[in-house]
Amino acid sequence: MDTPPAPDEVFAFWEDMYRAREGVWSGHVNAAVADVAGALPPGRAIDLGAGEGGDALWLAERGWTVTGVDVSPTALARAQAAAERAGLSERITWVAADLHTWRPAERVDLVTAAFFQSPVALERATILRVARGWVAPGGHLLVVSHAARPPWAVDDDHGHDGGGPEDFPTPEEELVGLGLPEVGWEVAIAEIRDRSAYAPDGTEVELSDTVVLVRRTS
Repeated sequence: MDTPPAPDEVFAFWEDMYRAREGVWSGHVNAAVADVAGALPPGRAIDLGAGEGGDALWLAERGWTVTGVDVSPTALARAQAAAERAGLSERITWVAADLHTWRPAERVDLVTAAFFQSPVALERATILRVARGWVAPGGHLLVVSHAARPPWAVDDDHGHDGGGPEDFPTPEEELVGLGLPEVGWEVAIAEIRDRSAYAPDGTEVELSDTVVLVRRTS
């Protein structure tokens, strides 16, 4: 995996977080990604902010050819090891890169950005607008984000603690940020979905996610 330079603050935060513990995430697919992408025909996909690879692995298991991109080489090394264990290495390419500047070689059928939120400087809206251009006609862009701070997250180090309401966008705010042209795109999903999860202390809680799926029609 090549590792182009990333903005120092973003790279340092996420790389340090992954290095500090053996595993940060569950390794499972995000629920909204499974619900939405499970209804789409497999093709070529890009997973932005792939982390330790849960979403990318799930897509590959279902026939997608996936490029997983993340700023942290440590996270992607774990994702790559998981892909090897699952026999999915031939279906996934892992790229450690600065998402402000990285670009794919060709358009794809699906771009996913699940919980692509960061407590350190990240030009999120700009990155997502650029990623919109990577979608081939007939393809989709799926954005899943925290609609509210999890009840246990107070100044945590998983990217949940934002600086204001803009860090927990509504569906309408996500669509404004994407800046869809009036022609050539349609909105398939723009809603808040609730899901059950478990807090670090084992308590079952309900979390809210903003889910936006847009389709490129031409």
